[in-house]
Parts: sequence; C-alpha cells; structure tokens
Amino acid sequence: MPPKKKTKKTTKKKPENSENDLEAKYRRSILDVAILQDHIAFQCESVKKVQSDRADLRRRVRDTEQKLQRERQDHRDVNSDLSRQYKTMQTELGSKVKRLEEEVGQLKEELVLCQEELRKEKREREQVEREKDTTIADLQHKLDNMERDYEKILHETLDSLTSQLSVARQGWEDKSTTLHQNYKELLSEFGLNAQHI
Repeated sequence: MPPKKKTKKTTKKKPENSENDLEAKYRRSILDVAILQDHIAFQCESVKKVQSDRADLRRRVRDTEQKLQRERQDHRDVNSDLSRQYKTMQTELGSKVKRLEEEVGQLKEELVLCQEELRKEKREREQVEREKDTTIADLQHKLDNMERDYEKILHETLDSLTSQLSVARQGWEDKSTTLHQNYKELLSEFGLNAQHI
C-alpha cells in the first residue's frame, strides 16, 4: 500500500485559493485512486497468478505423488514377483541338487558293484586261463605220450609184420621149391626137360 500522505492543517485562505486547492486535491485524489486501482489490479493479477501457480503446483504434486505411488506399487509387485521367482528357483534348485545327490549316491553304489564284479570276472578269467593252461599242458603231455606209444606200437607192428613176412617168405620159398621140384619130376616122367620149357 502506498504510504499515507501527511495531512497539513490548512489555514483559511481566500476562496479562490480554496477552490484551486480543492481542485488540486480532487485531481490528486483521482490520481491516487487510479494508482491504487492499478496497484489493486496488479495485486489481483499477482494473487490470481499465485493461485494458478499454486493450483498447478498442487496438481503436479498430486500427479507426482500418484506416479510415485504407482512406481512404489510397481516396485512392490516386482519385488514380490522376484521373491516368488527366487523362492521357486531355490525350491527347484534344492530339489535338483537332492535328486543329483541321490543319483550320485546310486551311481557310486553301482560303480562299487561294477568294480567288484570286474574284479570277480578278472579272478574267474585268470582261473579259467590257469585251468586252460593246465588242461593244454595235460593234453600236450598225453599227446606226447600217445605219440610215443603209437610210435612204439607202429615199430612193434612193423617189426612183427616184417618178421611174419620173413617167415611167410621162407614158407613160400620152401613151398615154391617143393612145388618146383614136384613139377620137374612130373615133367621128367612125361619125358620133358624142364629147362627146355
């Protein structure tokens, strides 16, 4: 507000001066009123602008708060979803780890059984190899003995056959000589000479 004007005590003057003073005061008052009206109009515009800015600011604050609420809700939803996914993954991973541990235990047991079976098979194979070698050695020994026995039998048979052939030959020669002599005598009886025939 404009400062208050000091009022001066007016002394009674002449009526002409008094009219001039009144007119001057009137003009001054009109000017003061115009200035005050301009000032009030400016203040009203300022108030309207402040009110508009305040309403705009309130609207922006409200929008920002709503946006923040939505973001917080989204954040909570994301956190909730991530927590649920994490728990699900943790449960699945725990189940998978447990299943794999069970498989490892089972495979270890199978490995132990397979190793034991392999050792058993190896022992049995070595036993079979030893038995086979022993059997082969026995058969070779029997074969060698049979070979010697057959060789001995063959020699004995050949010797016996040779001896029998010699005896038979001697018998045939004797028989042949006897037959030859008999035929000679028969031919002589018929008057034939056996050397001419």
